[in-house]
Amino acid sequence: MNASLNPGQLARTLAVEFAARADTHDRDASFPFDNFAELQQAGLLALAAPRPLGGQGATLAQLGEVIGAVGYGCPATALVLVMQYIQHRSMGQTGKAGRTWPAHLAERLVRESVASVSLVNALRVEPELGSPARGGLPGTTARRTAEGWRVTGHKLYSTGAPILRWYAVWLRTDEATPRVGTLLVPAGLPGTRIVDTWDHLGLRASGSHDVVFDDVLVDLDNAIDLREPQEWGGVDTGLQADMAVLLGALYTGIARAARDWTVEFLRQRKPANLGAALATLPRAQETVGGIQALLLANDRLLADLARDVDTGVPVSATDSGLLKSLLTNNAVQAVEAALSLAGNHGLSRHHPLQRHLRDVLCGRIHTPQDDSARIAAGRHILIP
Repeated sequence: MNASLNPGQLARTLAVEFAARADTHDRDASFPFDNFAELQQAGLLALAAPRPLGGQGATLAQLGEVIGAVGYGCPATALVLVMQYIQHRSMGQTGKAGRTWPAHLAERLVRESVASVSLVNALRVEPELGSPARGGLPGTTARRTAEGWRVTGHKLYSTGAPILRWYAVWLRTDEATPRVGTLLVPAGLPGTRIVDTWDHLGLRASGSHDVVFDDVLVDLDNAIDLREPQEWGGVDTGLQADMAVLLGALYTGIARAARDWTVEFLRQRKPANLGAALATLPRAQETVGGIQALLLANDRLLADLARDVDTGVPVSATDSGLLKSLLTNNAVQAVEAALSLAGNHGLSRHHPLQRHLRDVLCGRIHTPQDDSARIAAGRHILIP
């Protein structure tokens, strides 16, 4: 890979190959291992990690550019990379609502991701708990023994499960006064099972399977941050803003890919009764203009939000939630508008537009979901 290219350019170059493989991975629900080997070779796996830990300390704006480019080519790959970047950025942050990474764990993970294909993701969602963002204590437990922590539990939607080397597991201790927090669990330990459950409509290649822990032994010093539940009060506003930018960039990348395919389709499609390309029709031009307006709005929102974060301007959780909702819904509307022009051709599995539609719909599922974001905003205004 050309070392003179900036991260965004590197990502756009890689995305060409990612796009060529995306349909096969979508059809087979197979995991895109090759994509991550190429990302690592390009030096993009440790892009978000703080420089003092050995990472590149990229700005949020730079990370968003990379995720948008990768999302254009293979959204499933981009989603796994988002989770890697979120974990690495958290290593340089502290606060009442955020986690505090022990230096020896943070340094090890960053060093590994520079030298090899090493990824980490947080495992939080459970069958009974649902999304932790909705409240409740985790059912996954860590029992302290003389040998180490014994971890037992069941996690859902563990994005990137086939390739993860590390799980940042949200759990509670079985102490008399339980603590809640994150324990770093190496993948592949005895008692760990990946259950192949991911068979979704969209992002089929993300490998978001279940992970089950059955009395898994973990070193005592692998605890990232364990606190009594009430000590986790408040919302991690930094995380919320980061997620809004990175997820917004991912789904905007999908919408841009849908636009580009549709534009080419409209230029090439020349119905006999029209005697000209569909691109000459005012309706097509108006709709494509509307798609461009949605993409422009997203680009401006992403740039503004990333700039605020990078320059230290506080962004409230309420604002981040609304922006995440706006960004993902704009992306959905853009792809739906593209489909309205392509008709049956757009729904054919011979073309990528149907895949873009299935993938972009997943944007609405990420925390905070639309209802939560709007309720929080409305409550803030109505009940100050």
